[in-house]
Amino acid sequence: MRESASVASANINKTMSDCIFCKIIAKQIPSEFIYEDDLCVAFKDINPKAKYHFLIVPKAHIPAVSDIEESNSALMGHLIFVAKKLGLEKNLAHYKLQFNVGRGAGQEVFHIHLHLMSDAT
Repeated sequence: MRESASVASANINKTMSDCIFCKIIAKQIPSEFIYEDDLCVAFKDINPKAKYHFLIVPKAHIPAVSDIEESNSALMGHLIFVAKKLGLEKNLAHYKLQFNVGRGAGQEVFHIHLHLMSDAT
């Protein structure tokens, strides 16, 4: 059953102050950004699943893909475009893009993030 908008909003506000990605974006937790613009940041995954494993994270706190709205369409497209830019910058011949949605799918941090993974050299 889907939560009401007010309950979902309360959950989003509750988790923002505890969100590790929000703290990284706010530079409260040190991280080396490999990319940053007005909408997102990118950094290396601390538990890489491939030789190249980057996380592309919007600055706006949205818990999961299941929480996006039509108004977030441009932002979501931007994350994919940034992945393309990083692939070119790192000279990756091929790579995989992945969103994990929910704990059962492997989502560990409830702040949308796009994984870029490649073993290409």
